[in-house]
Amino acid sequence: MLFAVGGGGDPERHRPLLDHFTAGGHRVIAPSFPRLHPQQATWDDYLARPLGLVKALRDVAPDAEVAVIGHSIGAWAALCLAGATPWSKEGDPLEVPRDSRVRRLVLYTPPASWFAGPGALDEVKTPMLAYVGELDTFVPAAEVEVLRTAPAEVDLRVVPKAGHFGFVHVPPPGMDDDPEFDRDGFLAQMVDETYEFVTSR
Repeated sequence: MLFAVGGGGDPERHRPLLDHFTAGGHRVIAPSFPRLHPQQATWDDYLARPLGLVKALRDVAPDAEVAVIGHSIGAWAALCLAGATPWSKEGDPLEVPRDSRVRRLVLYTPPASWFAGPGALDEVKTPMLAYVGELDTFVPAAEVEVLRTAPAEVDLRVVPKAGHFGFVHVPPPGMDDDPEFDRDGFLAQMVDETYEFVTSR
């Protein structure tokens, strides 16, 4: 299992999820990245994410089956590896690395507007389970609907009362949940659903 962390760059914020896969006997690869600040980030900063994921897989066997799980910009990078083509704000397709070993995708609140261009998801044939928070102000739930245009099995779930960081076990300071959102209950459910999806055939 390859875990693609979000903009904060620290996979330790997702430790219970990673430990669940390790306990199940799976090899877990979860590289850290420098913090990404969207307001100041360049294309090279974004490209470093999928490039870093490919580098993290360099010691994995060529015939291995890889599941990629990602949050936010990590989910974006996971889609790139699986064949998606992001488009620039100027309307141009962007070159990104791919990895043919990707067999499953689990995407937590993926910024899918990058993939609204013509044919952006045509090469994504990997089954995917995608979550987005009903109250996410960074990635609106409607934005993620574009994933349904991929020629793949897509299970898209909108999580009631969840925000952008409802999928993170240790959210950034000051990111408070809606009072009606049961964070602990949802995260336990999310981990179980993610594991079942990744390990099912």
